[in-house]
Amino acid sequence: MAKLYFRYGVMGSSKTANALMVRYNYEERGQEALLVKPSVDQRDGARFVASRAGLSSPCIYFSDLTAMPLEQIKAYACVIVDEAQFLTAEEVAWLTDLVDGGNVPVICYGLRADFKGDLFPGSAALLAWADIVEEIKTICWCGRKATCNARFDEQGRVLKEGAQVVLGANDRYIGLCRKHWKEGNLGEGSFS
Repeated sequence: MAKLYFRYGVMGSSKTANALMVRYNYEERGQEALLVKPSVDQRDGARFVASRAGLSSPCIYFSDLTAMPLEQIKAYACVIVDEAQFLTAEEVAWLTDLVDGGNVPVICYGLRADFKGDLFPGSAALLAWADIVEEIKTICWCGRKATCNARFDEQGRVLKEGAQVVLGANDRYIGLCRKHWKEGNLGEGSFS
């Protein structure tokens, strides 16, 4: 029986690297996994996913997936969605139909909350509807578990206002523990 998985973590927790490794594991066993991302994510280029660890792979956009006939999707051992926080609730509902009606496993990777601590629409829907929710853990600079995403400016100031979606990586975001996120403390030496 297929399931919908939501594997979430803060910025820098290796979500994309995990997604790419899962895809590799399927393919190493002779099974094809379909890698998908929302088209809003253009950081690594069109129809391409790359991790900070240097792993990368071509992918399709979520809109490409929804345009595919079900029989074509069912030929894949699973569907892996990176940056799932950018999905809409309707798109997550479509994934539940793919799992329940098409018996296709779907593994989603993404952020749970934004830099203000608010849930992304896709993440809220995944938290509500996923069969299995798993945290991908990483640590704050202090050694505690990082649970919050901090957006910062060029001077190293933690921002708490602005648009929910501003694409970036280590140049704009860092995972922090709740205490240091509340304090806006990026740690000594972060911006010298």
